[in-house]
Amino acid sequence: MVLIARAAESVNVLQLAASTGASRHHVAKVMQRLVKDNFLISSRGPNGGFHLKRPAQQITLLQIFESIDGAITIEKCPMDNPICPFTKCLMGNLIADVTREIIDYLERNTLADYAWEE
Repeated sequence: MVLIARAAESVNVLQLAASTGASRHHVAKVMQRLVKDNFLISSRGPNGGFHLKRPAQQITLLQIFESIDGAITIEKCPMDNPICPFTKCLMGNLIADVTREIIDYLERNTLADYAWEE
């Protein structure tokens, strides 16, 4: 998404795969997901590729992450135990607190914050 936001013209799957070191097939699947979720517009043809559907300032990192990987959930127990076998949780609320910090960070930052960073 950063590469697309920075580009003056459409960026195709081959360019994205080469720039990121990812497989062309993986990049194509991710791009399809982002098109489906209305972050990108896809165009076919020799000059085809992807470009943003809306301004980078209106797209949060959280929206991008959740489009690709699904919603981030805050788990109460990292071991998925409905009842803690200990009197006091060994992790405290660490996992939930860190997850909440990650969500907050991704929510506060937009694509624009990284698209023009030098």
